[in-house]
Amino acid sequence: QVQLVESGGGLVQAGGSLRLSCAASGRTISTYAMGWFRQAPGKEREFVAAISWNSVTTYYTDSLKGRFTISRDNAKNTVYLQMNSLKPDDTATYYCAAARSAAATMSIYEYDNWGQGTQVTVSS
Repeated sequence: QVQLVESGGGLVQAGGSLRLSCAASGRTISTYAMGWFRQAPGKEREFVAAISWNSVTTYYTDSLKGRFTISRDNAKNTVYLQMNSLKPDDTATYYCAAARSAAATMSIYEYDNWGQGTQVTVSS
């Protein structure tokens, strides 16, 4: 079992940037794909971005392409989400998750380890 802890969330004005981090402990995540999801109040948890074990493959939800970038540092057992040009609609709790396999996936059902989330609030 891997423990995931997100950090880097906070309050930012529209147009600003944040960098989320997800630190893993308990086991290495270097052989697993990782993903970011988000959940706004009253809405279902939705896919944001995913990255394969070796960073070769990345996926993004279409509406976020060009603004968000997922990356990882396997030596640090950490995954990142760089968020630029933030909008009020990006307000949500952001969750990091480890997939069951090495291949990047957008399916929430393929992730079996989750962090507790970090709140991102974008003011207009």
